[in-house]
Amino acid sequence: MDTAAMSPLTVTPPGFIPDSNATLNETACENWKEIHHLVFHVANICFAAGLVIPTTLNLHMILLRGLLTIGCALFIIWATLYRCALDIMIWNSVFLVVNLLHFIYLVYKRRPIKIEKELSSLYKRMFEPLHVPPELFQRLTGQFCNIQTLKTGQAYAAEDKTSVDDRLSILLKGKMKVSYRGHFLHNIYPCAFIDSPEFRSTQMNRGEKFQVTIVADDNCKFLCWSRERLTYFLESEPFLCEIFKYLIGKDITNKLYSLNDPTLNDKASKQIDRQPSLCSQLSVMQMRNSMASTSDSEDGLQMFLRGTSSASSLRNNQQEFYNAYGVSRLQHDAFC
Repeated sequence: MDTAAMSPLTVTPPGFIPDSNATLNETACENWKEIHHLVFHVANICFAAGLVIPTTLNLHMILLRGLLTIGCALFIIWATLYRCALDIMIWNSVFLVVNLLHFIYLVYKRRPIKIEKELSSLYKRMFEPLHVPPELFQRLTGQFCNIQTLKTGQAYAAEDKTSVDDRLSILLKGKMKVSYRGHFLHNIYPCAFIDSPEFRSTQMNRGEKFQVTIVADDNCKFLCWSRERLTYFLESEPFLCEIFKYLIGKDITNKLYSLNDPTLNDKASKQIDRQPSLCSQLSVMQMRNSMASTSDSEDGLQMFLRGTSSASSLRNNQQEFYNAYGVSRLQHDAFC
C-alpha cells in the first residue's frame, strides 16, 4: 500500500524555509491594468473641484451641484462607451438626475425678481435699505393691493367723513396737501405714507373718521392696501411686520417735523430719511412736555401758521398735529 497516497498532509522536510516572495505574489497585483480613458479622469476632476469650493462663496451650492452633474454625465459616457459596465452606468444615471434637479431648483431660486417699474423707486428708497428681499416685496405688493390715481383737486379723505378703517396707502407720484379745519398742515411727497397716523392711532379703535382733509395737489398715483388683508399678511410675516412698524413710526415723525417747516420739499424730505428720527434729535423732556400740552387755542394755531420758532409755537404745533391725527402721547412714545 502506498502510504504517501493515503496521507492528505504534505510532510515538510526538516530545515525547509518557505519562499516569502511566492506568498506575496499570490495576494498582490502582479500586473497593473492600463490607465482608464481620459473621460474617467475628467469626471473625477469635476468631483474634486466641486468638493473644494469654499462655502463662503455666494454661489458655492450652484457650482457644487453643477460640477457633480457634469461628473456624473462623464461617468455615464465612460461606463457606456469604454467599459461597457451596466451597473456603473445605472448608478451614475441616478446621481445625475438627483444633482440635476437640485441644480435647476437652486438656479430657479436665484432668478432675478422683476419689480414693476412703478414700484421700483419705492422698493429702492424704503424697503431695500432695510434688507427686505425682492421676492418678499413682490408678495407684499402683488396680492392684496392695487395702484390708484387721483386727479388734481380730488380728495383722498375728507375731514369727519371718510372712514380710516379701510386702507393704507403710499404715494408713488405727485403731491398731496393735508389740511385741518381749513388750515394747511403739510405736504405729502412720493414714497411717503398718506394715512400712517390714522393707521397707527386706530389699530385699537375702529369706526373712526379722518380728522384731516387730504387733497391731491397734482395728478397723483398711490399704492393702496386693504387694511384687513394687510394686517392678516403681516401677522404671518414677523420680519415684514417689524419693518412696517418702523416705516410708519418714521413717517409720522417726519410729518411732525414738516409741521415746523411748511416749506419742506421732496428733496429735503429725502435728506430727512437719511437722518436720525426726530425723537433722537429732540430731548425727551422737550418732547414729553410738548405732548403733555392740551392747548387747542386759535392763537396757537395762528402762531403755527406764521412758522415761529419759539418753544411755545413748537408745543402748539405738535398738539395741533396730535389733535388732527388722533395720536396719543403713549402711541407717539411707541413710534420712537
